[in-house]
Amino acid sequence: MKTKASYFIEKEGKAVQCILCPHNCILKDGAVGICRVRQNNKGQLETINFGDITALAIDPIEKKPLYHFYPGTQILSVGTNGCNMSCKFCQNHHISQANSNSYFARSFSPEDIIDLAKRQKDNIGIAFTYNEPSIFFEFLIETSKLAKIAGLKNVMISNGYINRKPLLEILETIDAFNIDLKAFNDKFYKKITKSKLQPVLETLKTINAQEKHLEITHLVIPNLNDDPVEFEEMVKWISSELSPWIPLHISRYFPHFEVSYPPTPISTLLSFFEIAKQYLQHVYVGNAQNIEKSDTYCPNCKELLIEREFYNIDTVGLDPNGKCTHCHTPVIKNFKDNENQTASRSRKVLPSQ
Repeated sequence: MKTKASYFIEKEGKAVQCILCPHNCILKDGAVGICRVRQNNKGQLETINFGDITALAIDPIEKKPLYHFYPGTQILSVGTNGCNMSCKFCQNHHISQANSNSYFARSFSPEDIIDLAKRQKDNIGIAFTYNEPSIFFEFLIETSKLAKIAGLKNVMISNGYINRKPLLEILETIDAFNIDLKAFNDKFYKKITKSKLQPVLETLKTINAQEKHLEITHLVIPNLNDDPVEFEEMVKWISSELSPWIPLHISRYFPHFEVSYPPTPISTLLSFFEIAKQYLQHVYVGNAQNIEKSDTYCPNCKELLIEREFYNIDTVGLDPNGKCTHCHTPVIKNFKDNENQTASRSRKVLPSQ
């Protein structure tokens, strides 16, 4: 559905400049931005995917991945189509790189999403995910505001490529973020994602300064961003510029879209894990089986606090306040103490529900 877009400047000759993300696209009448979902209509910028939902499911919160935000709970996950990056390895390219007329979607209003979220058992809120949420900014803002009123949590899984002013508006309603830090050099961002590194770093600093819950994911791709020296520079930056307490998820790559390199070697993931642990308190390895690097330990006494097997979660060493039961060190600020904190596998939510 089309609706008037936020954050644009009118130009001469019915042109407009979108100022939602750092691309700052200047569009002639009828033109569509890099994201594929913001279009100039006679001198007014419109978003053309408002409420066009392509993916909708109940997921474990750990699948986002968020390991320190209400672990063991579930969340309603929603996404549309389009993206302001063009990652050659995108696992959701069928929706992120799709044009508005080349994908299947069902129309939902923000009120529909809130109603669906409230009807799902043990659901804590809404995750804006699957494709880049910032490019469906208007739907995200309206839905997240209603979610806050309804007592639901909002989380955003993002590439972090957004300008500061709209980000500050998003920060008013989003409770937790996972930002994908794809590499630590601008050459990778320009060549592989058609974007830039610095705006992502600025987004991370802004989120952290606003004291929102923040976790970071880094997908390790052979031959593209698997230089251990560069990786160490990245984790040093996270520790010094953000916080050594921010959870980092080191994720294994598998061939997708336009990249056909073999999967990331387990040895590389384990090596990167050891590098990151020198600077960060909470490091996890994801998308890889049987390497036991997804559990949470107390950074003080090293006791096991949360045991994870796939998306089955067992909180074995946390008290109801998210503190280590052995030494009482605060570890999980956002913790929901349930009698049964085993998250189920994700399940689709049918549009008819």
